[in-house]
Amino acid sequence: MTDYESDRSEPVAPSARGGGPDTVVLGPSSGAEGQADAGASPATRGGTAVRTLRRLAILVSVLIALFFLPWWTLFSAGTDWPFPVVLVGTALFVAAGFALPVLMVMGHGRRRSDRAARVADTTLGVVWVLFAWSALSGLLRLVLIVLGVGDPARSRIVSVLLAVVGAGLLAWGYREAMRVPRVVRLDVTVPRLGRGLDGTRVVVLADTHYGPIDRAGWSARVAEAVNELDADVVCHAGDIADGSPDQRREQAAPLGTMRSRLAKVYVTGNHEYSGEAQGWLDLMAELGWEPLHNHHVVVERGGAGLVLAGVDDVTAEYSGQTGHRANLAGALAGADPDLPVLLVAHQPKYVRQAASAGIDLQISGHTHGGQIWPFNFLVRIDQPVVHGLSRHGERTQLYTSRGTGFWGPPFRIFAPSEITVLTLRSE
Repeated sequence: MTDYESDRSEPVAPSARGGGPDTVVLGPSSGAEGQADAGASPATRGGTAVRTLRRLAILVSVLIALFFLPWWTLFSAGTDWPFPVVLVGTALFVAAGFALPVLMVMGHGRRRSDRAARVADTTLGVVWVLFAWSALSGLLRLVLIVLGVGDPARSRIVSVLLAVVGAGLLAWGYREAMRVPRVVRLDVTVPRLGRGLDGTRVVVLADTHYGPIDRAGWSARVAEAVNELDADVVCHAGDIADGSPDQRREQAAPLGTMRSRLAKVYVTGNHEYSGEAQGWLDLMAELGWEPLHNHHVVVERGGAGLVLAGVDDVTAEYSGQTGHRANLAGALAGADPDLPVLLVAHQPKYVRQAASAGIDLQISGHTHGGQIWPFNFLVRIDQPVVHGLSRHGERTQLYTSRGTGFWGPPFRIFAPSEITVLTLRSE
């Protein structure tokens, strides 16, 4: 049953702002919460201080774990490397461990230093890969123990293989992140779709994340790839950039060259709400896109119609930006309930509201497919789907893109980027 008049958006706690694979929380919250704290009682301020210290303790603990395990595997754990090797390796890990949070604040905080962000993001990616594969190296260590290989040979084998595998994965992952995404093609049956729109080609982009690494050339090549796909509809499912429209205008400009027969539509992602969401809506309109800011348009062909609706990201309500929140009822106001609806919503978890409203197909991004394995398992804790086509309720289908670009660390490991072609089929 379609219920276009009810908006069942579930509130998201401020601490979950921007939740997902592309969020690093480095300090206490700001905005309205911070203003409230300024006038709070001593007891309330004390509670805020305790929460801040708790977050800081968690951050420090995570950083220590991330750096300690690969250091231990590479330079300790019975390796018995010569002292100069251990000294240099230890110095590198200690320096990186202290520099990472400082560079993160400089790069992604108020200063927005692209140079600091590039170094911090790359360091984060490197240490995450080494941490994950250090944990897995314990299995190799057990095999070598069973085979009777003793130390230091056993630990040196593990150490060298970790270095070789880590370096290989990072080199490959960098290439995967920087390449023009592969095209993923999929037929999606939409039972209510009229025959006049059978075969409609919907090209999906998501999570371009124009950012500290200048990818204007990459953006132009992506636009060329999209134009070769002969799209009827092009959707951008949010997280267009990290930074303001003025900062990333050159990288975003090729979006204005993309062509479609019926419509080009865009919704905000959570990263727009860490900056200038309205500015991005305005720029996309300037580039010839239809911003679906809790809004819909209807496309028609051969006597058949399709509602293209979009909602703001679920974090918009807590961004402090007036007039922004996910509002499905507003997006569908005035839409013909007999027409099928394609909803663009940045985060897959919005599918709960979409299914309750009887939406036919939701298109989302946000997850990046995990981006760097095995982060996909952590993403699954927050989102119902990591990538691909899934069904929710009696009518609603959800397609979750792995994303076109990358966030933060310039690596994609076992989570390839994609430009998606969804060919809509009537029943």
